[in-house]
Amino acid sequence: MSSRTDWWQARADDVAVGLLTAMFLAFVLQITARYVINYPLPWTLELSLTMWLWTVFWGSALCLRNKDHIAFDMIYNHVGPRTRKVFGILSAVCIIVAMLVSLPATWDWVSFLTIKKSATLRIPLAYVFSLFLLFMVGTIVIYGLRLRQIFRNELPDPATAAPQA
Repeated sequence: MSSRTDWWQARADDVAVGLLTAMFLAFVLQITARYVINYPLPWTLELSLTMWLWTVFWGSALCLRNKDHIAFDMIYNHVGPRTRKVFGILSAVCIIVAMLVSLPATWDWVSFLTIKKSATLRIPLAYVFSLFLLFMVGTIVIYGLRLRQIFRNELPDPATAAPQA
């Protein structure tokens, strides 16, 4: 992997750390306000939930590598390389097509949410859920790159690859 790609991966990871930090601080503030000074802060719950949502979509789209995802690959690992290639192509194409087909409806939904605001922070819900569009585009790009790797025979063979620690 190139140093440029590694640098961008590290920046995506930095954003994920920032999102988790904001969520954790809001959570600690929420607990402290509720149980120590007996004055609940409703915005901390909303901020925690929003940061969690953003962390999940950001991390899934930009931080996790394919080997980091949970995979049900018992059959995949026990078939020959040619069948593995067919499985990889089919799964990548299905994911890309599903995301591309649902992208216009998702865009319409997020656009519709510009008229609604969150309950306590009064943030337009389009801002809250817009990261889902990035998740979808990121997933399309990642599986497009995976498809390219499959066609170029650049994917490691699970039968000969060293186990990941």
